[in-house]
Amino acid sequence: MLTAGEVAGLIAATGWIVLVCVLVMVLVKLTRLITETGRAVADLSARLAPLLDDMSLTVNETNRQLVAVEAITKDVKQVSSHAAKLSAVTQTVFTGPLIKVSAIGYGVRRAIEVRRPRKAGRRP
Repeated sequence: MLTAGEVAGLIAATGWIVLVCVLVMVLVKLTRLITETGRAVADLSARLAPLLDDMSLTVNETNRQLVAVEAITKDVKQVSSHAAKLSAVTQTVFTGPLIKVSAIGYGVRRAIEVRRPRKAGRRP
């Protein structure tokens, strides 16, 4: 028969064996996790380089298009400035004489109305 010390030693040894088995399972799962993480990082690295190249090309093309849009915007601003100046010149050239002609026409019409003899049914 086993003595109390031997039973205690057997229980302690069994506890250590269970603890070692649990630790081995944890280490195996941790190894799998680290392996999968390494694969994921390698896959991400393989996909990231072409993605960064594409993004760089896109940014460069966008910058080139922005330069073209900036030139177009500058030209549109210049055209609108010229149109405003042309409108001001047209207004100055035509509006002054048109007002004068209109005033002369009104004056002549008014003078003719004043010189006409009045009819009986018309109001002054």
